[in-house]
Amino acid sequence: MLKASYISSVPEAGCDEAGRGPLAGSVFAATVILDTEQILREQDSPTAWFASLNDSKQLTEQQRCALRPLIEQHARAWAVAEVTTEEIDQLNILNASILAMQRALDRLAIRPEHILVDGNRWKPYIPHGEMMAIPAQTVVKGDATYLSIAAASVLAKTYRDDYMLRLHQQFPMYHWDSNKGYPTQAHYTALAQFGPSPYHRKTFKLKI
Repeated sequence: MLKASYISSVPEAGCDEAGRGPLAGSVFAATVILDTEQILREQDSPTAWFASLNDSKQLTEQQRCALRPLIEQHARAWAVAEVTTEEIDQLNILNASILAMQRALDRLAIRPEHILVDGNRWKPYIPHGEMMAIPAQTVVKGDATYLSIAAASVLAKTYRDDYMLRLHQQFPMYHWDSNKGYPTQAHYTALAQFGPSPYHRKTFKLKI
């Protein structure tokens, strides 16, 4: 099982994003504060709701969809946010991903006292109306290390996938129902035939 927390004595928010690599669509991020005491009580139970939590990329679509309502039901707090295609082109994808995570933190019903971030890059997060940044720790492969980051990865991935399915209804020629905006051969072929949509990232390489 993944680790319950980095600092167990305070509300700790795990953060992750989905959608850094696609050619189209917003980048999504999620943040989750878990009930650490509950996890520690039940950590040896193979039937605990969090027992199968892992990096969303290591889970099937069916597993992610099953975990999402469990995360939303059992988390102390959770939130999802996005940064649009236009903002990605203005900021670059790294800055946009960090902004998406910080927007998700803004939406939390509980103020965290520590932040865990998947990856190795972060910017100080200062809540509105405060003077000091909340302490944060970046963790490479954090979504395969800490439960809260794994939970955030599942929420970010599933919410972004739902968003790309909605866009697919408007632009079925790009096959976003299957590639979710990522650079597949079919996606590049459609770009060559139809040109970019309003949701394509102009600063990304759209031709091969």
